[in-house]
Amino acid sequence: MSEHDFEPVRGLPGELPAGERLIWQGAPDWWPLAQRAFHVRSVSAYFGVLMAWRGIATAFEGATFVASVQSALHVAPIAIAAVTLLCGLAILTARTSVYTITTKRIVLRFGVALPKAINIPFTIIENAALKGFSDKTGDIALTLTQPNKIAYFLLWPHARPWKLARPEPTMRAVANASVVAARLADALKAAHGERGAIIAPVQTSEPAAAPEAVLSPA
Repeated sequence: MSEHDFEPVRGLPGELPAGERLIWQGAPDWWPLAQRAFHVRSVSAYFGVLMAWRGIATAFEGATFVASVQSALHVAPIAIAAVTLLCGLAILTARTSVYTITTKRIVLRFGVALPKAINIPFTIIENAALKGFSDKTGDIALTLTQPNKIAYFLLWPHARPWKLARPEPTMRAVANASVVAARLADALKAAHGERGAIIAPVQTSEPAAAPEAVLSPA
């Protein structure tokens, strides 16, 4: 049993009001989240370089090949512990997070130690941007109308990276992101009438150079 077992509706702080419908609900995919939010690949590469440097430096000091390898492997337990910790955090984050899109709002429920639910009405969404990746997951970032603002540290890792001055709540590592983005676009269009959102064709790419499609409600 967990604190979420008492939710009247999974992922929501209360029952849906009359006239509001659930459109989509999902959660981050833990492995893409581990790579892009917790930077598992970068950390692994760092320790790989550190191990290689230690082994080469030991060899240049005149040590035998076996001794050089043993010296490099001294870093391995630390590397394994670090990567395991980051993967564990990604798994916990994915398991305790629920993204919900209704006909009137987006709700982000997350938090491993301190669960919280953040309601984002469509009325304060200025636009949304989809960043797609080659594994068919994606990040859907929301730009809020000013002066609406949610602190970056309250959102992380459910925030667009490096947007500190004007944080953008983000549904991270969403599977079939283009389908989810299309549903969000339809919901925004229905909510804003003729000023509804239009989603550009989504292209996928590797994480280092993923393009964005913009959904603009205004």
